[in-house]
Amino acid sequence: MSRPMVTLLFPLALVAAAWPMHASARTLQARIDRVTTAVATLDQVRVRLDWPAAARQGALTLTARSVDAPDLGYHYRDLAWHCALLRDDHGGWRCEGVLQSGRAAPLQLAIAFDDARTHAELRHGAAKLAVDRRAATPDDTTIDLTRVPLVWAQALLSQAWADGRLTAGTLDGRLRVQAPARQPLRVAGTLTVAGAAVQTPDATVAGDGLQGRFAIDYRKTSRRTRVGLDGILTAGEFLAGNAYVALPATPVALHVDAGAAAGAGWEIPRFSWRDGNTLLVQGSAGFDPGANLQTLDVRLHSDDMAPLAGRYLSGWLAVAGLADLGLRGAADADATIAGGRLQAANLMLHDVDLSDAKGRFRFEGLQGGPRFSATTPVAGTLEWRSGQLYDLAFGAARLPIASRGGALRLSEPVTVPLLGGSLRFDGMTLRPPSADAGADIRFGLTLDRLDIGQLAKSLGWPAFTGQLSGHIPNARYAGERLVFDGGLTMQLFGGTVRASSLSMERPFGVAPSLSADLALADVDLQSLTGVFDFGSITGRLSGRIDALRLVDWTATAFDAELHTVRTRGVKQRISQRAVQNISSVGDASFTTTLQSQLIGLFDDFGYNHIGISCILRNEVCLMGGLPGAAMSGSETGGFTIVQGAGIPHLTVVGFHRLVDWPTLVERLAAASSGDVKPVVE
Repeated sequence: MSRPMVTLLFPLALVAAAWPMHASARTLQARIDRVTTAVATLDQVRVRLDWPAAARQGALTLTARSVDAPDLGYHYRDLAWHCALLRDDHGGWRCEGVLQSGRAAPLQLAIAFDDARTHAELRHGAAKLAVDRRAATPDDTTIDLTRVPLVWAQALLSQAWADGRLTAGTLDGRLRVQAPARQPLRVAGTLTVAGAAVQTPDATVAGDGLQGRFAIDYRKTSRRTRVGLDGILTAGEFLAGNAYVALPATPVALHVDAGAAAGAGWEIPRFSWRDGNTLLVQGSAGFDPGANLQTLDVRLHSDDMAPLAGRYLSGWLAVAGLADLGLRGAADADATIAGGRLQAANLMLHDVDLSDAKGRFRFEGLQGGPRFSATTPVAGTLEWRSGQLYDLAFGAARLPIASRGGALRLSEPVTVPLLGGSLRFDGMTLRPPSADAGADIRFGLTLDRLDIGQLAKSLGWPAFTGQLSGHIPNARYAGERLVFDGGLTMQLFGGTVRASSLSMERPFGVAPSLSADLALADVDLQSLTGVFDFGSITGRLSGRIDALRLVDWTATAFDAELHTVRTRGVKQRISQRAVQNISSVGDASFTTTLQSQLIGLFDDFGYNHIGISCILRNEVCLMGGLPGAAMSGSETGGFTIVQGAGIPHLTVVGFHRLVDWPTLVERLAAASSGDVKPVVE
């Protein structure tokens, strides 16, 4: 469909009305180099009238090489209008016919005029644009729109937003166009928009299904453009960068005053957005010629935060993996941007509850909030009544937060009661995202005697016992990656487990991953195997699990080696059931037929060493056993897992070095639950 030809109707009507009509004329022609009006200019105009003698009507053809309305942004080439011209009963004239511009779809144009009035209608299907102009007020024109396609306003939109592309929607309403000599062009009136769709070529800004009713006031001179918009939005959705807004069923009031000097960016001295009790936004803004935000002074208030996440925050929350965040309470916020950089921001929460639908975290009774300043030092406080991280509940805390130099910092260490012990933030610094980089968070952390039993119960793990302590002098979160310096030490099953090289990717996003190196020392095997119900093994266990990687909390890679260590005063015995479970899980077997015949006669056996290793890659585990053990089976590619001692002398050898990891996990789970039954050969 062709773009709107509002600006074309006026000069066409003027040329046709000024042309002398005589019933006796056969053919009249005129060539006009240029026709200039306050709205548009026509170049190389040609008019031809054919009126047979005694005929009741004539055939009028009007062509123009170009039509330009620079103030409104419309430009046409190779325009042609063919219509049947006749005089009405009141002495006026009427001409109706097909209007064509280049290769655009043809439109139906009708113009009626007399000494007092010019009326034109442009139609295409159900769409109609009617223009009315009075001789007594030649500078005023009224435009009525009925189901006019929004794409007809593309050129006008491009005047204010070069990258905006209208793709769907209709307009209804009435506009008044005033174009007095040496005065600003003014377009004012009320429009109803339905089903509007708009987007930029790179899709960073897009809207769909937008509808509402607006009073507009558009003024333009050679030096400056001004726009006023006041109305309501009643439906639709739009995206701007990471900001996604889904409009509610209830009306949202919108007001914008904007202006731009020639060659400069837009200034918005006042804007407001009111969505009932959910959100009130008021402020001002300024952009450079490239439409980049340079200044902003904005204030926000919400009496009911519950709908905020779904209506306004889902885009940002989805990036952080928090798309289903639940909010309840009230809040106030404000922010100031100057020179394209954040200068100040304040947040004040009023008894806010915040929860993750996936159960990863929860805060209750959030009060206060941080204050940010890029220049003058300021201070704020954030506190909560209680909280939860996954299934770990923690107590009340108060965070004193200071800001200076463009960063937020804890004023003093903060201790949070957790799992019968405590978690202490020794320091924290947060730098908000800027044009050059994303958000950067750094902190120190100390864990003091957390009860692993409570932790295991909360997470649904076996009944581990022990304590978790450790100190992380520095941790950094940036680019959705959390990296820890230092390490954690767990007193677990009478031994020690140390974690180092800790890092996490997308901790709250899709498929979170964790990397770490683990070192085990002097773990009591009897306590460990008792918890897993694997069968009894006494002795002490040490080893390592290097390059551990968990994706969505499932192991995808590691290099592990575990072995027993002879310790004075500690017996080394392994029960019949533990032997059977090791054999079933690892596809291992006893080294001689005699062993398999005798195993059923004994409850447990002595051993010299137990060792096993696994290198996991691509869901396949490369298995190994005791290093350097030359037991039966080793010559045929097997590996020794249990090296016996005493009588009966029991040795367990594995023969399958490549084992499917999911199958191995299933077997371990079955062995721990007692589903694997001892089999005596």
